Amino acid sequence: MSDNKLTEVIIYTDGACSGNPGPGGWAAVLSASGVSKEISGGEALTTNNRMELTAVIKALEALKRPCDVKVYSDSAYIVNAFGQDWISGWIRNGWRNSAKAEVANKDLWQRLVELTKIHQVEFIKVKGHADNELNNRCDKLAVAESAKFAKN
Repeated sequence: MSDNKLTEVIIYTDGACSGNPGPGGWAAVLSASGVSKEISGGEALTTNNRMELTAVIKALEALKRPCDVKVYSDSAYIVNAFGQDWISGWIRNGWRNSAKAEVANKDLWQRLVELTKIHQVEFIKVKGHADNELNNRCDKLAVAESAKFAKN
């Protein structure tokens, strides 16, 4: 019976952008079974919201099998999209928002929805730039990635 129990994974994510749009970075810290892993990356021209979404996507993509995941993010954009179920409305309305405009970052939202079908995911809002060690670590990594593109 215990073979069917999903591995519990804690993920902290953050995105950063210097200018919006501008050079951006994303980062995630994944923890499971006492082991932690940091991943990060960036883009030369992007937005903060795209980097926030990319951080969650890359973290979930890093998981090798279905898991029970708690994603901690300081992005109200992401946490509310799931917590307040904006996603269902967007899908029902053909990826259009309440103003009938195409949902921003539709490509990333669609990928994230696919990943939430593989994993059991709970999104939890954390206060940004506060005393949360792992959120601060993600912020530091994301800002460092952003800076790599700002120098070009």
